[in-house]
Amino acid sequence: MDKEYFRFYIKVRTALHIDPIVIHNELNTVFGDETPPLRTVQQWSKWFRDGREDVEDEERVGRPITETTAENIPQVHDLINDDPQITIKELEAESSLSHGTIQQIISDHLQLEKVTARYVSKHLTSFQKAERVRICQENLSKFEQDQIARKSSNVAWVARGDPPPTVSTDSFLIHSARRGHIINHDYYIDNCLRSVIDEVKKQRSSLGVQSIKLHHDNGKPHIHEDVIRYLQSEGVTVMSHPLNSPDLSPCDF
Repeated sequence: MDKEYFRFYIKVRTALHIDPIVIHNELNTVFGDETPPLRTVQQWSKWFRDGREDVEDEERVGRPITETTAENIPQVHDLINDDPQITIKELEAESSLSHGTIQQIISDHLQLEKVTARYVSKHLTSFQKAERVRICQENLSKFEQDQIARKSSNVAWVARGDPPPTVSTDSFLIHSARRGHIINHDYYIDNCLRSVIDEVKKQRSSLGVQSIKLHHDNGKPHIHEDVIRYLQSEGVTVMSHPLNSPDLSPCDF
């Protein structure tokens, strides 16, 4: 569907004082992956509230604007912070900046580079580098000292020629969100953490979450104070993760 149709719908719903998140969810219910990102819905909703009438892109005279300013640098930085896996094409759509300008901001001003499909800091401080080493060594030491469970096997008698018996451990949770859906701390607690912890308690009725260790990165939803309080109330131990290191996130291995 043409983007102007989406914008017209956003305009009408905004005029009815509907929240951008609700508008995005409505579009997502009908159009799925074709739905524009939530940030785009929020931006157009703001423009319409501020009095904009047109749903078409503003005409650009001559070549695209390539100027790097004090305003568009933090704009790109905020977009990447909200979604470290955002693509250059999506950044162009969200910011209306040219491809070259975005590349220059990312490389020269923000000092970022792509690692495992995420933007991470290109130049870490000496302290940050040391923390990466320290925390990785600490986690490795826990594994070697059996503080983190490793795979093991038991000896069993089987008939000659029969394959050895195997037992697979089921996943506690496999969860996916629709494209463009923003994962905040409330969503993380209600749809991810709570489901996992409830399943752990179910499968380990006598132990519950005792000795369970959680390793996630420093994304905003993960380090929110509500998430920290919830995990503490459940008695879950959170393992350390170095700053500016989404490339070390275990869920991306």
